[in-house]
Amino acid sequence: MNKTVFYLSQLFLFLLVTISAKAQSNISGEFKVDYVPFSNYVRPIDSSKTDAKSNFKRAQLSVEIPLSMKMDKYNHPKLWSIMLQGTYAKMENKNYEVQSLPVEFPNGFPDELLNAQIGVKHLRSISPSWSILIMASVGIYTDMIEINKDDVLIQGGVLFIKQFNQNLAFGFGPVLTNSFGVPMVLPGIYFNWESKGALHFKVAFPEGLELGYRMSDRLDLKTVVELSGMTAEINPANKSMLLGYQQIIAGLRPQLKFGKHWTFEPTAGSTLARSFSTNDRKIKNMFKEKDLANPRFTTTFYAALAVKWQF
Repeated sequence: MNKTVFYLSQLFLFLLVTISAKAQSNISGEFKVDYVPFSNYVRPIDSSKTDAKSNFKRAQLSVEIPLSMKMDKYNHPKLWSIMLQGTYAKMENKNYEVQSLPVEFPNGFPDELLNAQIGVKHLRSISPSWSILIMASVGIYTDMIEINKDDVLIQGGVLFIKQFNQNLAFGFGPVLTNSFGVPMVLPGIYFNWESKGALHFKVAFPEGLELGYRMSDRLDLKTVVELSGMTAEINPANKSMLLGYQQIIAGLRPQLKFGKHWTFEPTAGSTLARSFSTNDRKIKNMFKEKDLANPRFTTTFYAALAVKWQF
């Protein structure tokens, strides 16, 4: 993966947390745990599968609290809300040999990752079919070894969203990040296309896609392909770098609704891709390609449980 792709993937993962073009007048949230069992480490220098193994266990909590919402002259919502998000991951690493590790990981892969952020979102229409979404957040992104000012990342952006119809929306605009050590503006993209029938689909960028069949008002059976990840500032050899963990999964996800407020979503499937990336936090290195591939892991089982609510 070249460095441009890495930085943009981290930006998209930020947008995955903060973007929602749908206004909700109620407090909403999600608690999710997911699990990837031990799978083999693939050595970057020759793409050989080794006997070393790592797993991945994660808990996530996100809450959105509306501060105000009213309808405008286009009969569209005008929303201010606060977003809270926290993610903690625990990893176990077995049978690693120092010589097989990338130089960016002299002490091995991280055992823990923590991402926690607070943000604000404002959504309003500027015409019958165009809306503007403004968001900003500040958070701590750390490997838990040492937490300092370098672990604090600030993100913000403005997206202009075109609602073509009830099922299709596209947005673009500048997004600001200090992931490079200094503030920099990058392009942000939002895309959402979904159908509403019994047999339905959803394509959302950067989240992924799903295809489902709604069996009743309370049961929806889905197949999903989903991107997720975490970010952390690390300090190998006292040098500030940005670490990214990315995974793509595919699986089956029944969605069960309990009453008006609760939704339960278990997922079972496999990892299509799982890898680490590290990059210097310098703009001059952004467009340089790496000599070696990213350290990655073989495909294995994936499981998750999620509870969503809206009051």
